[in-house]
Amino acid sequence: MIPVIPPLTDEQQAILLTVRDFADREVTPRAAAIDETAQFPWDLVQKMADMGLMGLVFPERYGGAGQSFVLLALVVEELCRACATTGLILDVTITLCGEPILRFGSEAQKQRYLRVLAGGRQLGALAMTEPEAGSDAAGIRSTAVRDGDHYVLNGRKVFCTNGGVADIYVVTAVTDRAAGHRGISDLVVEKGTPGLTFGPPLRKLGITASATCDVLLDDCRVPAANLLGQEGMGFKITMETLDAGRIGIAAQAVGIARAALEAATAYAQQRQQFGQPIASFQAIQFMLADMATAVDAARLLTLCAAHLRDHDIPGARESAMAKCFAGDTAMRVATDAVQVFGGYGYVKEFPVERHLRDAKITQIYEGTQQIQRIVIARSLLK
Repeated sequence: MIPVIPPLTDEQQAILLTVRDFADREVTPRAAAIDETAQFPWDLVQKMADMGLMGLVFPERYGGAGQSFVLLALVVEELCRACATTGLILDVTITLCGEPILRFGSEAQKQRYLRVLAGGRQLGALAMTEPEAGSDAAGIRSTAVRDGDHYVLNGRKVFCTNGGVADIYVVTAVTDRAAGHRGISDLVVEKGTPGLTFGPPLRKLGITASATCDVLLDDCRVPAANLLGQEGMGFKITMETLDAGRIGIAAQAVGIARAALEAATAYAQQRQQFGQPIASFQAIQFMLADMATAVDAARLLTLCAAHLRDHDIPGARESAMAKCFAGDTAMRVATDAVQVFGGYGYVKEFPVERHLRDAKITQIYEGTQQIQRIVIARSLLK
């Protein structure tokens, strides 16, 4: 059953309008340059922190705003509508780093890490994916061996979003190989820890200014107090973290799709062919109608999954549905937007080619679309 999502409170409406204004005034005008230069937008991160967005869903006692996951999804949508890179930085810090610490960390860990994340003084990341363990999270090969009051970590993580720029990493490693997926644990590793290094930034098709690199662990000694939960809980923690991450990526995809739709709609009303705007042609109208319908449907699926998380209702299937449908929608809508622009959609002077490049990753990270369909199907067939 699809839950009824309550309307935003007056306070939440005010926050969302403030974010929309910030995105329109300060993020959108910078988006093309951020994409072109691939320069990490530190100043925009600091402004988001000053607005209280970097800890939006963290409780106030940890320096956060105590807001809902539904509001977070809408905020990420607004930011990614303006610039997919900028919204992603906030999303990853909250959903892939802050959330596992909030849900599974000790009180001391929450006080130590959530406050600095919420204040924007430090960024967060999840170091899980490996060369042979992406969709197969249980195939982790990195190890964490207990040595007195420390763990010694060795391994290589790939495709780490916020990698190198983040200060706090939730790292997934094997603590008991014989126990299979029950022998995986998560630890918090701080930047600057001896043995923690980073590969060069990856040059990417889209979200070009998002810092993405390998995370290398070479006899990296981490205090045992940095273990999240208990030994062997890592697989469970990672799966729940990915549920949150998929909501964030779904929201990013909705934002990208919405930007492409808005650009195509405006252009169709301006572009003249055969003595009239191309928006007067039924073929274009049908394209815009299908695009708008898909964007709204993707948003509703995303908010449904966020609402379940707000109420601690298991929502692995719903987050997979949201991410899968929203990612496909972003790619389809961005492709159709380029088509509406015609030849102009293929050049960088117009934004839709950037939206198309940014959209593709939403079908890949946080689990490919094929993996999402497996999650959905298994849920149905239980």
